Amino acid sequence: MGIPRHAYVVLLVGLLAISVSPILVRYAAEAPGDVVAVWRTVTAAALLAVPALLRSRAEIASFTRREWTLIGTAGVFLGLHFVAFISSLYYTTVSSASVLVSLSPIFMGLIGWVLLRERLTRREVIGIAVAISATVVLQMTQGEAAVAAARPFLGNTLALSAAALVAVYLIIGRVVRQHRSWLAYVAPLYAVTALTTVAVALLRGAPLFGWPWYIYGLCVLMALIPQLLGHGAFNYAIKYFPAATLGVASLAEPIGASALALGLFSEVPTLPGVAAMTVILVSVAFVLYTPKASSGSS
Repeated sequence: MGIPRHAYVVLLVGLLAISVSPILVRYAAEAPGDVVAVWRTVTAAALLAVPALLRSRAEIASFTRREWTLIGTAGVFLGLHFVAFISSLYYTTVSSASVLVSLSPIFMGLIGWVLLRERLTRREVIGIAVAISATVVLQMTQGEAAVAAARPFLGNTLALSAAALVAVYLIIGRVVRQHRSWLAYVAPLYAVTALTTVAVALLRGAPLFGWPWYIYGLCVLMALIPQLLGHGAFNYAIKYFPAATLGVASLAEPIGASALALGLFSEVPTLPGVAAMTVILVSVAFVLYTPKASSGSS
């Protein structure tokens, strides 16, 4: 079965929307990362609750115990991903965090191969290898911005953890979305995600109230643009693309985020960094336009 053209458009829109996330987080840096993660995910879950009740209540009620388990697990991993990734931006540069979180194809390729029997084609293996190598080069060529970061090792570790967490979430989505509609899957998923971030914030004693109104406004924007539009697009596209392919496509996100960071925060990439971004973009196109021999769908 071929991939419909509109799936590519949805994926492109999703990539652009997700690229905005690090920028909005930086502007909300007055509040702790746990607080930002809570209000972003709670807002997204609230916005989807009413449409889901009106249009997908019967489908959600028909979920099997296995589907609830999968969605609950994916929601927990996505919530932890948001906490880790948002927190990483407080300690390292936008480009470093964005690049490292995009290393998810390593985890997705392994998980997809082991659990979903999604065999990687030669083009995918080459594309992943080249793209990952380029992300490493990009990470090593951050220039003065990396030196100025508060605690780059901690930030980079959090971003890498976020990559592993989001890989599991996308792999599970690949399974559930084969038989369920977008809204029926995403609404309960985001509810669990919100509960997870709230639990983490309460455990860490993060103050959720009393922040300036612009902080809450930025969280609403994060819910609308990178989460509902960005992650929502990925949740839609996961029905058509293998998880590993989406992981490679996500490698384009650091390019957009780095370009925005350059204009807004003067985080100037080095020349090797620019070259690495170019290689990443070419690798993404190389893999996305691969004629698929088998999607390995379950």
